[in-house]
Amino acid sequence: MPITVDIDVMLAKRKMSVGELADRVGITPANLAVLKNGRAKAVRFTTLAALCEALECQPGDLLRWAPEDSADQ
Repeated sequence: MPITVDIDVMLAKRKMSVGELADRVGITPANLAVLKNGRAKAVRFTTLAALCEALECQPGDLLRWAPEDSADQ
């Protein structure tokens, strides 16, 4: 998938656990893990906003786009 989720990078920078972030955002650790590991197909703007607030960052710090390798298409 061309969208990469960098929540783990921000967690490390903030020295925060997945459980603590899940509590602050109001989602389950399992759902946060799905998002963090890039298995989510969508994210609500309210969830993205809560993640940005809890991690004190911008959406672009959590999500980035990279073109897929043409050999994979």
